[in-house]
Amino acid sequence: MPIFTNKATLSYNGITVDSNTVTGSYTELLTVSKIALPDSYGPESVITYVISLVNAGTTALTGLVVSDDLGGYAFDTTTVYPLTYVEGSLLYLINGTPQTAPAVVDGPPLVFSGINIPAGGNATIIYEAQTNSFAPLAVGETVTNTVTVTGGGLIENLTADETVTVRNAPYLSINKALSPLTVLDNGEIVYTFVISNSGNRATVATDDVVVTDLFDPILDISSVTLDGTPLSPTTQYTYNETTGLFETVSGVITVPEATYVQNPDGSYTVIPGTTTLAVTGII
Repeated sequence: MPIFTNKATLSYNGITVDSNTVTGSYTELLTVSKIALPDSYGPESVITYVISLVNAGTTALTGLVVSDDLGGYAFDTTTVYPLTYVEGSLLYLINGTPQTAPAVVDGPPLVFSGINIPAGGNATIIYEAQTNSFAPLAVGETVTNTVTVTGGGLIENLTADETVTVRNAPYLSINKALSPLTVLDNGEIVYTFVISNSGNRATVATDDVVVTDLFDPILDISSVTLDGTPLSPTTQYTYNETTGLFETVSGVITVPEATYVQNPDGSYTVIPGTTTLAVTGII
């Protein structure tokens, strides 16, 4: 509950006398809250934000402006913004009923204008934002964005913030290559699988990383290596020479975590950790 204080001044014959200080308080007619779903993020994660506005007064509030700083933080001599508004994601409700979307400025800051709340009613603003190259990804990092409500005859601006924490997890992708691209019958080829991890945690055996491929034409495998180290059939991979189905054994493949380098403009470059699986054989 906001508190205010003031005092009077009496002047006479060049003399100034202060009164006692009085203290009062007033009840805010409008309250604002904000939540994020989910409350954690990774590379290029989409986060749904829900802003709730409740009008406890007997008069409608009109022409409110709601702005979101998109997580802006100071870097060097500038401000960088780790969140990007997802265009077209806005949902605006009054007392739970969908309304025509208000005017939107993508920002930063992200601004919704023309927000109205009936007396004794509520409004909800739901939208999505995606983490971008300015979002820190190392273990323990966070993004906090603040929403500010202005206008509509408010005595003072209202704010609410929400913090999301980076997930301590691997984020894997796989790329497959073939060499040579053209081969004669009974010729040797090499399938190379590069597994990349852009997450801040290396995979471990319990992450159950498995590479599966159905070789067509069927391959007469002569060797399988992981980062240059030979793998053993049955215990580290299986292969059906009749169907061409190849599969590594769960837990054999691990992939190191990524590293993150912050550039002069404040953005981050992700250097993925990689592991290379190579399958060589005759077709």
